[in-house]
Amino acid sequence: MKSTFRWLNIGAEGVAAAMLAAMFLTFILQIFSRYVLVSPIGWTLELNLTLWVWLVFWGNAFVVRSRDHVSFDIIYLAVRPRTRRILALIISASVAIGLAISVYPTWDYIDFLKIKKSATLKIPLNQIFSIYVIFLVAAVLANVYRFVSVMRHGAPEDRRPVPETTDEADR
Repeated sequence: MKSTFRWLNIGAEGVAAAMLAAMFLTFILQIFSRYVLVSPIGWTLELNLTLWVWLVFWGNAFVVRSRDHVSFDIIYLAVRPRTRRILALIISASVAIGLAISVYPTWDYIDFLKIKKSATLKIPLNQIFSIYVIFLVAAVLANVYRFVSVMRHGAPEDRRPVPETTDEADR
């Protein structure tokens, strides 16, 4: 099972890398056409914006790990393990429920966007913004998994320990 998840993670990172490479090449093409050919290409900006939206939500759904996100955990790390477990359960459940509640209205609005198309590439906007629903579902599943993991194994311990400072280090 770990091998399957590892390969899925490698595939997700490959998709993100391909989107980043496409953004870079499109950006270079845009610069070349604007400053060398003195004839800007309009679709390059739109493609870069679309790829950026997809890259952000794809990356946050499948590539960036939970511990890599910025978190304000001063209170969480200061409390006892039992309280930490309760906090972890409340937070995981709250995020999962909140995002799950937003899936249908979000899908409804994105489905409505099928009547509109992007300015130059004429891509239906529902296809451009569909990645957000994928992100929502992945985030709900991740928080459900986190909730079950905390129930089974307890709250994660200090994953980002603060290094001890000494007088020598302060100088």
